[in-house]
Amino acid sequence: MPLSGFAKADVLKAMRDRLELATLGDLLRHYPRRYVQRGELTNLRSLRVGEEVTVQAEIKSVNLRSMKTRRGDLLEVVVTDGHDELKLTFFNQPWRAKDLHKGVRGLFAGKIDSYRDTFQLSHPHYVLFGQQSDPDSDPDSIVEEFAGALMPIYPSTAKAATWSIARVVRKVLDALGEVPDPIPAPVRERRGLLGLKEAFEAIHRPESMADVDAARKRFRFEEAFVLQTELARRRSAARQLPARPRVAGEGGLRAAFEARLPFALTDGQRAVGADVAADLARDHPMQRLLQGEVGSGKTVCALLAMLTVVDAGGQAALLAPTEVLAQQHYRSITALLGPLAERGFIGGADDGTRVALLTGGQGTAARRKALLEAASGEAGVVVGTHALLEDKVQFADLGLVVVDEQHRFGVEQRAALTGKAGGTPPHVLVMTATPIPRTVAMTVFGDLEVSTLSELPSGRAPIQTNVVPLAEKPDWIDHAWRRVRQEVDSGRQVYVVCPRIGDDGDGGDTKRRGAGGPGEDTDLSDLPADVEADGTREMTAVVALAAELAEGPLAGLRVEQLHGRQPSDAKDAAMRRFAAGEIDVLVATTVIEVGVDVPNASTMVVMDADWFGVSQLHQLRGRVGRGGHPGLCLLVTGAAEGSPARSRMDAVASTTDGFELSRIDLQHRREGDVLGADQSGRRSSLRMLAVIRDEKVIAQARTDAAEVVDADPGLRGEPALAEAVAALYDDDRADYLEKT
Repeated sequence: MPLSGFAKADVLKAMRDRLELATLGDLLRHYPRRYVQRGELTNLRSLRVGEEVTVQAEIKSVNLRSMKTRRGDLLEVVVTDGHDELKLTFFNQPWRAKDLHKGVRGLFAGKIDSYRDTFQLSHPHYVLFGQQSDPDSDPDSIVEEFAGALMPIYPSTAKAATWSIARVVRKVLDALGEVPDPIPAPVRERRGLLGLKEAFEAIHRPESMADVDAARKRFRFEEAFVLQTELARRRSAARQLPARPRVAGEGGLRAAFEARLPFALTDGQRAVGADVAADLARDHPMQRLLQGEVGSGKTVCALLAMLTVVDAGGQAALLAPTEVLAQQHYRSITALLGPLAERGFIGGADDGTRVALLTGGQGTAARRKALLEAASGEAGVVVGTHALLEDKVQFADLGLVVVDEQHRFGVEQRAALTGKAGGTPPHVLVMTATPIPRTVAMTVFGDLEVSTLSELPSGRAPIQTNVVPLAEKPDWIDHAWRRVRQEVDSGRQVYVVCPRIGDDGDGGDTKRRGAGGPGEDTDLSDLPADVEADGTREMTAVVALAAELAEGPLAGLRVEQLHGRQPSDAKDAAMRRFAAGEIDVLVATTVIEVGVDVPNASTMVVMDADWFGVSQLHQLRGRVGRGGHPGLCLLVTGAAEGSPARSRMDAVASTTDGFELSRIDLQHRREGDVLGADQSGRRSSLRMLAVIRDEKVIAQARTDAAEVVDADPGLRGEPALAEAVAALYDDDRADYLEKT
């Protein structure tokens, strides 16, 4: 139901345009950010420039004077919390001095800015206690609305102050009838939760913090429950879909591959292999997430699954996010298979298959050959990038889709590939080298079975990580380059990673939250919220740094560059030369973040490391120490000691435990980032629930949701819950969600 009739048109417009509040439901779920006790002054020291704030403070001084440089008056009001001060400024509004007097307390709202190193609010909205009207709004809006002990402070804007929002909320609550509750009564009783209408009253008009806590508990559970219901429905729907069982034959291709492996599988790899084989043998599609530390052997597990499907007469497709990674997968798979990847060629095994590579940068002949091998079924394994998603790509019998680094692909892209299996859905295995805490796995990947590889193969060397703090120790960068030269002199190789390409197409935009311009096949979308605030200096660029190093501190060494704007064959050639030891130092963007395996690479230098997220830094350093040589990762940063960015660097340096780092990473990020709301351009549906903090709530909601869906898969008996689930996604995305 729209909000028209509950407030003035300009307030409603501001609420709709700036806060996305268009209906009664939107408004009632626009929860207060915090509550203030009447008379309890706000800690002004906690304010930050650029924040929209509402503070409760006391007027310390009022000064009305003529401006020196232009005509008119300036009213300066200083408010205080008893320790710190905040200046309020009003231009050409001398009449406000009649209301603003020393010793008066009130609420003051606006956007914090700084003038001459002093925090201030320009033309703030305010409500003064003891006054009979709000001078910023209509004259009948009395301050008695805030006479309760607790005053809600809402996320607000300049044209819709917190008290304006509170006023509309009160009118809506007064007119509110019975509200359909998405949480079934038995679940509410079991978990001791408030009903929906009661919770709205408690969150917006609390009499005590106990009311607030009870309401938050209810809404926190509701958010988890609605999400888990949708995931339970998707699991249930997947179990109803038909799929062709794929079982490896005795003495077939998979067995031949295992017999020729030059190393022993870890216990973890064997366990994952057994789980995946059991999934593939069922008559409904496998939906499994395989997560594991960098270098834990996920690719071998995926290859075992692909060969199982090929053994059973089908084909497998491996979708990689970048050309570099696709080429790396192609090389490593063909190397592991040996003659088993060359069926039909001289020296090839008769019981083998073929492996095809399909990328957007291929030449016409290579592309035509790959398309033909995929469509005819000659290639049992097809490795590719987004090029696999094109309409012209056809398969003879696609039985398994493997998605590597699945967070790089949208729902639509995964659906486009699985749709190529024809009428029978393929089995799906998605992989990630970014360790995922259990709560996130239950929330984001709750429709998938989860396998975890935590054991690293033998022979992996330890990696030492050090921060190079340019803000305090600018000369340490010289030490870093000397260490690089020492490693090369010892026969090792080095990566240098930059956040920017720096060629003519880059545009020189150093404030952009990304690693380059259009066309760069890298991803900085997992940057935490504080990166832009810390990233105000010039970012280091691959092109410039490669030239600088070759002519300066690394003169005489074989220095080359690698980035996403190079032609496909140039990127592939650079990686081949680096793998062959023909390049000493590879200066690159994050195209080398995942999948690249060069055992002789012992050292990585990450320039402007504060421009990368915690998980991404962990991924990057996983490129070194993959042979028998100890690894070294140097995080070069200009971030000041004590800053959020610097704390991320210190966290990465302190541990190589990916699961611990994933928790730290999420603590630096907003809930919407975790669930992909920023990427989709929509607000996160989670406002109360914190996936790291609320593990117990999520587990309870998962159990309850599974019971409800098992009893009523269509939610016909729970229309309010069905409506809440439907509201999670807009119509454009619903079809794709069902396809996953």
